[in-house]
Amino acid sequence: MRMALNMAAIGLLTGVLFAGQALADRTPEEIVRDRCQDCHGMTGQSSDPEYPKLAGQNADYMTRQLANFKTGVRVSRKMQRKVEDLTGHEMRALAEYYAAQRLVPDIAFDPALAQVGREFYFSGNADTGVSACVTCHGPEGRGAMYLPRLAGQHRKYIIAQLHAFREHSRSSSEMVMHSVVENISEDEIVAVAHFLSGLE
Repeated sequence: MRMALNMAAIGLLTGVLFAGQALADRTPEEIVRDRCQDCHGMTGQSSDPEYPKLAGQNADYMTRQLANFKTGVRVSRKMQRKVEDLTGHEMRALAEYYAAQRLVPDIAFDPALAQVGREFYFSGNADTGVSACVTCHGPEGRGAMYLPRLAGQHRKYIIAQLHAFREHSRSSSEMVMHSVVENISEDEIVAVAHFLSGLE
């Protein structure tokens, strides 16, 4: 009886170890195929503007966002379910996979609005106290480390996120964007989104 119990325990432990090994061995491609591609595409070039393009996004930024979704710091039940069992190593590998993909910018944007948006991006609005976007996101809109790339992102997604920051419905451990866009106007949101969506 004792031997049978010992063998059962060994079998159970072996199963757990192999399950853990399988979990650790998942490749980014497997994770993308199983749970990411429906919204973000296999190469991060999502076709639905409700979901952000992840191709070419900064790996450090994506890693942090995945961790924020997992811990609930950034609230999204859908994303939390997608990442709840990912290890830190898997999240980093997934971020690096998408970061290495080529992003294709939007081509359907209003050139006149984009020019207005360009001026706002580089200068902000001194009268209302809105800082220039270039200060953090860089002259090419590619961000750095924990700052997201905005260049080439879906116009509608950029607009939605700026609304969320202005309304404080999107929150994270860094609340800088709340104060940055507190006084941004609707016209400025639309114009800068047109500018950014067409950047390479």
